[in-house]
Amino acid sequence: MIVRILITAGPTREAIDPVRYISNRSSGRMGYALAAEAQARGHHVLLVSGPVTINTPEGCRKISVESADEMFDAVAENIDEVDAAIMSAAVSDYAPVHVAVEKIKKNDQGLMLELAKTRDILAAVREKFHFQGLLVGFAAETENLRLNALKKLKQKECDLMVANDVSRRDIGFDSDYNEVTIFRADGHEEVISRQLKKVVACAILDALDDLGSK
Repeated sequence: MIVRILITAGPTREAIDPVRYISNRSSGRMGYALAAEAQARGHHVLLVSGPVTINTPEGCRKISVESADEMFDAVAENIDEVDAAIMSAAVSDYAPVHVAVEKIKKNDQGLMLELAKTRDILAAVREKFHFQGLLVGFAAETENLRLNALKKLKQKECDLMVANDVSRRDIGFDSDYNEVTIFRADGHEEVISRQLKKVVACAILDALDDLGSK
């Protein structure tokens, strides 16, 4: 039975200097919809959130983070307290190697940034944190959605993988709507046609609660 759920949401920001950063278009709406629905179902929700402009769902405990490293550490410190983890955040894959202490001044020579891979939070949940609970991953794809989602499902040892096509303008990052396919480790697939994200959140949690009841 699932009682406590950790949910990551929103983007991360990887600093270039005190003014600039690398990020992505994630609004956090999907993760916050999941947190609100999970809380409404009686789960105890820990929301680990990147920078967003959304009110925290009532009753949820929230940890605010900025960077991928901060999100990694927050998950590492709290994952043992929960029964399930939903990793819906759009975590930056790369971050600048060197962060300037002062604002980088504009010049005529352009700017070269050296980037390094960030730590893979979803992979670490099983490999490093040895989490034994239910694990839900997200795959934001622009091509080969099914192939990439199934590959990620297996590699990251998830119980569910929620995949969506972020190249579409009518769903995803900047929209209140989403359309996803939920892939299960047991081979079952469920397509959730374009719906409000709060409706999609219900479908995802239905699938998770179903696994938790077995």
